[in-house]
Amino acid sequence: MMYGHGKSDGPVVPSKPSNNTDEDRTAQRRPNPTAAERVEGRGPAQGNPQEGDTLRTQGRIGVQQALARVRQAARRDKKMRFTSLLHHVTNPAMLREAYFGLKRDAAPGIDGQTWQAYGRALEANLQDLSQRLKRGAYRAKPARRAYIPKPDGRQRPLGVVVLEDKLVQRATTEVLNAVYETDFLGFSYGFRPGRSQHNALDALYTGLLTRKVNWVLDADIRGFFDAIDRGWLMKFVEHRIGDRRVGRLIRKWLSAGVLEDGVRTHSETGTVQGGSISPLLANVYLHYVFDLWVQRWRTTQARGDVIVVRYADDFIVGFQHRDEAERFLAALRERFARFGLELHPDKTRLIEFGPFAAANRRRRGLGKPETFDFLGFTHICGKKRDGKNFTVLRQTMRKRLAAKLVEVKLELRRRMHDPVPELGRWLRSVVAGHVRYYGVPTNSAALSRFRFQVGWLWYRALRRRSQRRRLTWARMTRLIARYLPAARICHPYPLRRLGVVT
Repeated sequence: MMYGHGKSDGPVVPSKPSNNTDEDRTAQRRPNPTAAERVEGRGPAQGNPQEGDTLRTQGRIGVQQALARVRQAARRDKKMRFTSLLHHVTNPAMLREAYFGLKRDAAPGIDGQTWQAYGRALEANLQDLSQRLKRGAYRAKPARRAYIPKPDGRQRPLGVVVLEDKLVQRATTEVLNAVYETDFLGFSYGFRPGRSQHNALDALYTGLLTRKVNWVLDADIRGFFDAIDRGWLMKFVEHRIGDRRVGRLIRKWLSAGVLEDGVRTHSETGTVQGGSISPLLANVYLHYVFDLWVQRWRTTQARGDVIVVRYADDFIVGFQHRDEAERFLAALRERFARFGLELHPDKTRLIEFGPFAAANRRRRGLGKPETFDFLGFTHICGKKRDGKNFTVLRQTMRKRLAAKLVEVKLELRRRMHDPVPELGRWLRSVVAGHVRYYGVPTNSAALSRFRFQVGWLWYRALRRRSQRRRLTWARMTRLIARYLPAARICHPYPLRRLGVVT
């Protein structure tokens, strides 16, 4: 997250020079924290976030060392253009790493190729793929259109990419991340190695409590992934990536199209959601369109505190002064229009939010302060247990809670005649996953409500499947206690967690 007051970020204490030879030897694997990370209070990501520090194979050692050299060069010269990157992508060891990083049970693309089938002749397939990439014979296939339900009842279109395209995209993303992770700013959290949704939530909570925030801009970009201007996108990529072969790969994926009901369609704008490369390209686009611009606007235009948290295309901006918030919103609309983007008119709001919001609205004869949603949580102005000090209450969004219960109800209907232990194990995984994400302080009531509702839906499903022997609620409570994990808080208070990280 980016905090600021006026034109200064405040002093940033430089790191002490180290004479430790162990640190020098591990510098390639562990990049130094950027200034944005130090201001934000976040430690540096260490190597590959999905793997431990211990490298298991010589191939992986070579891959990580090669990426570390790219990362060091990108950090050393922020204006360097990398003209030779494709050989990292075509390295069979890199492709092998990408293959084992894919989801094994993911749906196949239009060619029907599964992870298991491709792996039966893995080395031969990887060698063939590497050679095709080197000589330019690789061709991207269209994605298969699929839809997933959104919390508001609408359908979100996704593109199911064929396995080989997923593999190459993942390898390319790993290489490009070595460059762009040195450029991306500290308040950008979405789809980045070593960063999660809870990191963004912690940063937002901390900013709202520690900075002078009285107004919050809750912004939403209308159809972002479909509205990306590919011309601008490639210009942004070419700021750092001078290897034309990598540029051609990206263009192949952008122009591959989508296959739906046997009809292949092409679009001149946007990226297909579902591929490994799409989140990175979205971050690159918003880095140049939004992140750098808002950082410059804050340092040159704002006289009060400004905080920013962005997760992919969802972002929250907090302001100390209302007039600055209104000027920022007008300037942001103009900025987005230049690059083919538009703020959603119904989902973009400027609301009064902060320690003085309740008193100010009460003085004007208005109701309670408005709330805003971010990453599945409704953020509410509240008081601590002493009833005096301001805090931010975070509760599960009602739409998300209702949508998940509907999903559980439909799946219980489909599994109605499965054995009780099997149903119990499945519901245990559902409740445990829900608690792991939503188990934040001040949200215990919503967690208990979800667990009870799941147990009630299970009770109704079990009673429906047999008319001879009615299940009693006393026996059902024993089943719930046995299989459904208790609602508990899994995450510490953000200020405490950020303090530990720092």
